[in-house]
Amino acid sequence: MRQIAFREALREAMQEEMRLDERVFLMGEEVAEYNGAYKVSQGMLDEFGEKRVIDTPIAELGFTAIAVGAAQNGLRPIVEFMTWNFAVLALDQILNTASKMLAMSGGQVGCPIVFRGATGSAGQLGAQHSTSFESMYANIPGLKVISVSNPYDAKGLLKSAIRDDDPVVFMESEVMYGDKGDVPEGEYIIPIGKSNVVRQGTDITIVSFNKMMKVALGAAEELAKENISAEVIDLRTIRPLDWFTILESVKKTNRLVIVEEQWPFASVSSEISYRIQKEGFDYLDAPIRRITSADAPMHYAPNLVSAYLPDISRTVKLVKEVMYLRK
Repeated sequence: MRQIAFREALREAMQEEMRLDERVFLMGEEVAEYNGAYKVSQGMLDEFGEKRVIDTPIAELGFTAIAVGAAQNGLRPIVEFMTWNFAVLALDQILNTASKMLAMSGGQVGCPIVFRGATGSAGQLGAQHSTSFESMYANIPGLKVISVSNPYDAKGLLKSAIRDDDPVVFMESEVMYGDKGDVPEGEYIIPIGKSNVVRQGTDITIVSFNKMMKVALGAAEELAKENISAEVIDLRTIRPLDWFTILESVKKTNRLVIVEEQWPFASVSSEISYRIQKEGFDYLDAPIRRITSADAPMHYAPNLVSAYLPDISRTVKLVKEVMYLRK
């Protein structure tokens, strides 16, 4: 293992797949000459040239439509959005074309494409740059949705996404691009649709994804000081959802808390709560609880940002409440 940054893991995934398959190319705002808004694509223009690392105008709907058309005609595009907040301008192509093409063509025309970029909050960026979009895209049949929390998963799952024959939404966190983690030198992939039990425990299950994994793991560390053993699961893939791994954990711990950086209504935690109470009601010793962002747009003031997002202390408090609740 060696320690590399999140952005380097993403870059390696794209470089390796582009070397293996000449049909793979990258396009998006600032990905070429500027080396990417977050320097994810640094050096890729020099290696692959301007026909495979393509700068686009500030026109998400337009360049996404070009990429979708390319995918339908045998290429395998990677579309980088500067932020998923801007990608809503391209929603028509993602929702009405990419996700539906295989079904509308009777299985004759696929759309092997990866849409990737930063999601969620990143400090004081205001309401229009701070939304988490996992649940919105996971609500679209025909899309696979991945939301990663560390460099190892980022590389392995991005490689799988690029090789996948279906359209994949790949979500990163702007505040994690510099985070370092262990990544092997050699080739590896991580299967889409499989969560990861990152910490074993016996008293309660905590489920999370993306940068809220830091909150979940931090809470587990604090709880361990009080002899509460928390099992922590990183979803990694939002759709298809690996609810079976969560269920197996709940069979052991009998309690479940979900931590996510999304609005509470119709969220990922809503779906998990439904599935686990439906399939595992008899294993629960207390109601499923969750901690989410506030049900409001994020404001700019730093005190309101702190109040808006889940944190370790509120997660610890919620877990303790669940520990003493009864179904």
